[in-house]
Amino acid sequence: MDGSIEHAGHFRLRNMDAAGSSFSADHSRDRTDHVYDRESDTPVHTGGASMISSFFNLTNAIVGAGVIGLPYAIRQAGFIIGVLMIIVLALLVDWTLRVLALNSKLSGQQTYQGLVEHCFGRTGLLANSFFQGAMAGGGMASFIVIVGDTLPHVLFALMPSVGQTGFGQFVFSRRFVIAFFVIFMAYPLSLYRDVGKLSKTSAFAVVAMCTIIASVIIEGPRIDSELRAERGSPVVLANTGVFQAVGIITFAFVCHHNSFMIYGSLRKPTLNRYFEVIHISTVIATVASLIIAIIGYIYFREKTQGNILNNFPQDNLLINIARSLFALNMITTFPMETLVAREVIDQLMFRNQEFSMKRHVIITTVLCALCLVVGETVCNLGVLLELTGGLSASFLAFILPPACYIKLCSGPKLSWKTVPHWLCICFGFTVMVLSTVLSIRHAVVSQEANGSCWNVQ
Repeated sequence: MDGSIEHAGHFRLRNMDAAGSSFSADHSRDRTDHVYDRESDTPVHTGGASMISSFFNLTNAIVGAGVIGLPYAIRQAGFIIGVLMIIVLALLVDWTLRVLALNSKLSGQQTYQGLVEHCFGRTGLLANSFFQGAMAGGGMASFIVIVGDTLPHVLFALMPSVGQTGFGQFVFSRRFVIAFFVIFMAYPLSLYRDVGKLSKTSAFAVVAMCTIIASVIIEGPRIDSELRAERGSPVVLANTGVFQAVGIITFAFVCHHNSFMIYGSLRKPTLNRYFEVIHISTVIATVASLIIAIIGYIYFREKTQGNILNNFPQDNLLINIARSLFALNMITTFPMETLVAREVIDQLMFRNQEFSMKRHVIITTVLCALCLVVGETVCNLGVLLELTGGLSASFLAFILPPACYIKLCSGPKLSWKTVPHWLCICFGFTVMVLSTVLSIRHAVVSQEANGSCWNVQ
């Protein structure tokens, strides 16, 4: 697939102005950190993120909160179909990320919003902003809710004597834990303007995810047999929940709304360097996803829950450490989504204005405050996030990138060269419609509602 991409864009890339082909994580950021070699059309670096930093950022964006739901996706689709879908969707994400980067070169645009507006005008910009903002906002809210659902139980399990005191009950309460981590961790990290500066936290997030996978592998055979799959229970090879599984896997892998900023923070942001980052990050993310998906499903099979960590008892020390790291992982991933949401607001409302630190702080504060309110008042975001995540992820990853490429490429729009792009668009619309319908159906038939957490300590 990528051969046709590079062939179509080769001539045009060679003749593009170097400054026009540069890429930035923040369109209003000072551009003096790059000097361009006009003969080679390559930026000579005087600042920015290394390839290792960009690798950690992109891997963290791919291996996010959705990875703990992959064993459940295997259960829904069946072992063989589920594994194949993880591999196929990972390849598709790798390809569409490269298509997106090439689109930015062909159009000279520096942001996802700018690219879509360049291709489809104001209507395209509004549509993209809606889906991109919904994806980022839903991610921010879900990360905070995960912290509230995870850390209080871990703290009570690790320090039961403290938890029995009045002070401990207050400090370990859901409300206090959420407020503390949002105000003192997520919010300060979200004030960064450059994702390259988040590489250390992203590196921690990648290490934390590896620890989570290791804990599942180690503790799975050691827990009470009553919690594991019953002896002799079959490994279902194919199941009826294929489209539900596609939604889960898509939500886990899609990071396209973050990719522009990661590309822009890369030192010498050339296509070859960024493609290398994409390939390495996707391979690592796919291997990690397959490991936790396969091992988690084999251990629990028909008992596999939507969050694989919920299959383990609350007093398991290693799993509680994994839960803690997972919660911290959400905190370190939170700023990536904040950057996207803030960029959407800047593009829609302040696109022709100079950067203002006051406006930057106000927008960041409002976004974090809204997520804090959601985390404090809502316990179950499952149906809402299933709806917004499935709808937004499919649109941003599988519909817009190939659609923009078809719009930008020269020659007939319907040709053998564009067949993969049209197929990807059809796949994206199919997943988007089915995910939306199934999410609404689940909301109607589910016995659980998005309840209030004010009665939760």
